[in-house]
Amino acid sequence: MPPIRRASLADQAADALLARIRSGEWELGDRLPGETTLAPQLGVGRSTVREAIRRLAGIGVLATRQGAGVFVTRLEAPSGMDTLLDGAAIDAVIEARIAIEVEAAALAARRRTEEDLDAVRAALAIRAAHRGDLVRHVETDTDFHRAVIAAAHNPVLLEMFDGIAAHLRRAMIDMLRSRSGGFGDDGDQDSHADLLAAIERHDAAAAAALSREHLSGMLSGSGTD
Repeated sequence: MPPIRRASLADQAADALLARIRSGEWELGDRLPGETTLAPQLGVGRSTVREAIRRLAGIGVLATRQGAGVFVTRLEAPSGMDTLLDGAAIDAVIEARIAIEVEAAALAARRRTEEDLDAVRAALAIRAAHRGDLVRHVETDTDFHRAVIAAAHNPVLLEMFDGIAAHLRRAMIDMLRSRSGGFGDDGDQDSHADLLAAIERHDAAAAAALSREHLSGMLSGSGTD
């Protein structure tokens, strides 16, 4: 038998952080404390904390946003589904989004509350404020679509979306970087505002059609998400 290798301090620190995330200490989207706080809690140095964060960022559990901090982007380590997604073409991921989001948009139009609308409006405004930064554009766009799905009040659809969200962000960033044109233009923002308006007026058919049109445009390469 090969000898049992002792996990490095960075591995142990990463496991400890992941365990705290799994326990609910930090929720999806929460900002982690700084290195000076985490290091004594974990009993390691700041450089070890940085390496642990890098390892968790590498598997999509954490994301570092320059000037903002480190945020939770996944509540579990990657599973077999994540491995599948990592090998999936962007078209396959977008097709999965269509399956989830078109129905979610229709349900959101039927079920949304005023609190839901406030969340979608806020997400749309934040999205508009970050159109010049590709990474933040993709992150805030994902947050907008998640807010719409949350308004559907179907936990299964929301869990399905969360399951592909980290891969989706990476795939969209790669796709947009490969394009010579811009991203997040005014027309794209308007299409998202139209979706919000359909949900506001309880127009399920229009919400579903707008969601399908937007995502199908991405699939054909003519969209800008």
